[in-house]
Amino acid sequence: MQNREHRMQNKEVKRQKAKGKREKLRRVWGAICAVAVCVMIITGGCETAQEGSTARGSTKIVSEKMGLRQEVEQLQKENEQLKQQNETLAKLPADKRAEAIYKLQGIEIGRYTGIYKEDKNSANETLVVYVQPRDETGDAIKAAGKVEIQLWDLGQPASGAKLGQWTAEPNELKTMWIDSVALTGYRFKYDMPAGAKKGQELTVRVTFTDYLSGTIFTEQKVIKP
Repeated sequence: MQNREHRMQNKEVKRQKAKGKREKLRRVWGAICAVAVCVMIITGGCETAQEGSTARGSTKIVSEKMGLRQEVEQLQKENEQLKQQNETLAKLPADKRAEAIYKLQGIEIGRYTGIYKEDKNSANETLVVYVQPRDETGDAIKAAGKVEIQLWDLGQPASGAKLGQWTAEPNELKTMWIDSVALTGYRFKYDMPAGAKKGQELTVRVTFTDYLSGTIFTEQKVIKP
């Protein structure tokens, strides 16, 4: 009887040990599976990030290529235009081209040059100077150059005779051209110098440097009060 109970106890012990081993094995496999899943997720994320980076790099390269292609096309177009211009000029006689270019023969100070008040109620006065570059036929032309305007009071001693001086560069001249029924030419407006006496006879002197020929033209006009 005792032997039987002893055998039964041994069987129960063995069964419990086997159960414990199975539980331990399941826990180990569970941990292994969890690690495997994490590795798959991390690897997949890295591959996705790498794919995204590659896609952005490809887009940038395509954009740069398109920009370069457009620049090349623009340069080719400009080169073709220059080629056509050269071919056209080569067919024209050199002497005819020289004759066709305008020649500045002189300048004239317009008759409306004088001292004006912007507002009748204002004490401030403005010097307005009209300059007309003229070609061989006497027509006013829009010539490129530099203009220097001086205002003089010749009744004063030499040290204080020059009241003011202003200069307009070629880029400024583009904004000063007027074309009206009354007058065609350049119009210059400046505040009267503080040293100018009202009611005095003044002299405006204009120097025009022609940027095409390099010729310097000078003209002056008396402004009566």
